[in-house]
Amino acid sequence: MPYRILTLNSISPRGLARLPRERYEVGADIECPEAILLRSADMHGLPLPASLAAVGRAGTGVNNIPVAQLSARGIPVFNAPGANANAVKELVLAGLLLAARNIGPAWLFARALGGDDEAIEAAVEAGKQSFVGFELPGRTLGVIGLGAIGVEVANSALALGMKVLGYDPQITVRRAWQLSASVEQALSLEDLFARADAVSVHVPLNEETRKLVNAARLALMQPQGTVLNFARAAIVDETAVVAALDAARLHAYVCDFPRCTLKDHPKVITLPHLGASTGEAEENCAIMVVEQVRDFLENGNIRNSVNYPEAVLPRVPNTTRLGVANRNVPNMVGQISTCLAAAGINIADLLNKSHGEYAYTLIDADGELGAELLTRIRAIDGVLSARIV
Repeated sequence: MPYRILTLNSISPRGLARLPRERYEVGADIECPEAILLRSADMHGLPLPASLAAVGRAGTGVNNIPVAQLSARGIPVFNAPGANANAVKELVLAGLLLAARNIGPAWLFARALGGDDEAIEAAVEAGKQSFVGFELPGRTLGVIGLGAIGVEVANSALALGMKVLGYDPQITVRRAWQLSASVEQALSLEDLFARADAVSVHVPLNEETRKLVNAARLALMQPQGTVLNFARAAIVDETAVVAALDAARLHAYVCDFPRCTLKDHPKVITLPHLGASTGEAEENCAIMVVEQVRDFLENGNIRNSVNYPEAVLPRVPNTTRLGVANRNVPNMVGQISTCLAAAGINIADLLNKSHGEYAYTLIDADGELGAELLTRIRAIDGVLSARIV
């Protein structure tokens, strides 16, 4: 039986090409899918079939996916961190330059000019002083969140001659190696805001980051600062930003989220969620997430899941693989092993990893694993899903 993949959005053909046609059925009308692939489609309220084993988001944010509900069913949610990093980085740098040189207001001014060329030239000479900007070298950019995108933004800002402060208490070893040694560590968010001429946020939206950019922190910024938000709208308190702009404490706000409060403000540049909107980024995200979902379906391996731990185990030849998702409580591995031992099954290799309240176990067992054994494992209190791979 081929694997069945339901697509909720148009997924890049280059990504879908990684699914061999002889082994996969893929489409928008697939019933009883083992996996769902999507981009921005809203899965909240969508019925989740009993057959579902994995969800793949061809992008980074997963606010459109009911992660908690899927986690409780033992279903990993995959995303593509870093696959769109260059696209977002380029837009952030564009935003910095747009704000620094007042490109938005200047463009609107130029488009509104009337008369013949002589009249336009005279109006330009009379009006251009209103759009005098500033240069980036020597100014300080504060980067909040040093994941794939934040690291690229920080390193690129250094290349433009800026000083860079970075803040991320949870930076990974991998990202730390990628970050230039010239990026200075901010001691706190308040320290970063107090020293920055511009601040760019690159963090997920959760209760800790909601309104992370607020009135109190904006008040700490250097005069005529710039805030850039290409992460999520609610990370920035838009009422506080507008107040700071109106009071001339803030020079500009550049974001990817048009809203009624912001879109017509003369010191705000809003873009229509263009962060990852390049052909290259869409292809990279699709390829990355498709390969991860395929590896999970075919080998049980988990890479880049937002709700389950990284778990990659090379397969032992001539064995049967078992993948078990469970709550992260004591003696789960012991109970699973006991079930296998009672059935006379030897364990050739085993990997157990945990992530918060959930854990995942991969077992390569000698011999066949029957449906009855799988039923007994699924009946263990705390086991959320179990499948023979």
